[in-house]
Amino acid sequence: MKKSVIATLLAFPLAAVTAHAQDGNGFPPVKVSGFGTAALTYADTDKAEFARPNQGSGSSKNFRTGIDSNLGLQADMSVNSWLSFTGQVLVRQDAEDHFGAELAWAFAKARLSDELSVRVGRVGLPVFMISDYRNVGYANTMLRPPAELYSQIPMGSIDGADITWQHSFGDTTVTSQLAAGNTKAPLSHTTHARGKNILALNVVAEHGPFTLRGGYARTDMTISGNANLNGLVGGLRAAGTGYRLPQLNALATEIEADEDKGTFSSLGLLMDWNNIVVQSEFAKRKNESGYINDTTAWYAMGGYRIGKLLPYVSHANLKIDNAIVNTVPAACPPGYPAACTPTLQQLGAGVRRLPNTGVGQGEQSTNTIGVRWDFASSVALKVQIDRIKPKNGTGLFLNPQPGFKDTVTVGAVALDFVF
Repeated sequence: MKKSVIATLLAFPLAAVTAHAQDGNGFPPVKVSGFGTAALTYADTDKAEFARPNQGSGSSKNFRTGIDSNLGLQADMSVNSWLSFTGQVLVRQDAEDHFGAELAWAFAKARLSDELSVRVGRVGLPVFMISDYRNVGYANTMLRPPAELYSQIPMGSIDGADITWQHSFGDTTVTSQLAAGNTKAPLSHTTHARGKNILALNVVAEHGPFTLRGGYARTDMTISGNANLNGLVGGLRAAGTGYRLPQLNALATEIEADEDKGTFSSLGLLMDWNNIVVQSEFAKRKNESGYINDTTAWYAMGGYRIGKLLPYVSHANLKIDNAIVNTVPAACPPGYPAACTPTLQQLGAGVRRLPNTGVGQGEQSTNTIGVRWDFASSVALKVQIDRIKPKNGTGLFLNPQPGFKDTVTVGAVALDFVF
């Protein structure tokens, strides 16, 4: 069933419950709220496409409305003092290259005490500083989260449960969240990332204008449906067996992403003091699969409020810590069939392309300048310019042409709102 159809079907029971609540027929009251961004984005290159992580296409010397635009609708129903239900539908351009609706959240929340609560269902995956509101443009200073860091984890929610404990120590409030479950996220029309046995710990300390956050997550990661990856793995195994080169079979196992253990560690800082706004995050991704590189990413943003204006600057960086070691021989030993050496050369080239074709891969850095204008209640206008420089490859750009390594300027204007 198409996602747009799912969103339509979800709207009917919501409307029905709301109507009954208004008629006083005994249904608990339902609070409906929403958020959205209407944006126009342009990249000054025709040799590659700029897009957000998990999008199927982007801007290539053309103006695109879908890159930074979205619309979210959330319904909250309180049954009593301790039990409530929440559902959130998000419409945006996705990895399947169209605007689709997804059920971002759908959970029941039980408030066990003033300090302890449990949620069961589809909940947000707490791995970033702004995990719970990364899609709510109005809640963020920058026009979009820095792709260098936020591309490292392609999933935004899990099907499972979390438990949250919050306690105040004097003027400092500490919130600890432990989440567990499974998830699946599309990376393209055919490719999906699936995380099993996810366990994520998120700890946040708030003291006045300062927020400090630390997190750790682990999962068993599988990449399915990727024709290039499957072809490379199959070719290595066939050549390894057929030409009696066992190192090729070992390399195929190392590359294949089939329930390989992955970890993600992150640290974030937010300061909103007087007119000064500072936000920064640092994260490291590690994975046993050679298809998913180990990476380190960070960004730092600073801004200063001048009335209703908030100009800001930021710098972000994504670095590959280690890539797969290419153990494919350059040629076959004497006496091997004539097709052996060309086959190895083709397989070796496929392995060399891995650092820029995997999940959220490719080194790059971005310098950003922007301004936010809160010109009306619950509405903000943002203008942002990014200078994105790929390193040792094609960065996070989509569909790069051979030899692409240009520094690209991306401009965007967005209208963020909540209701």
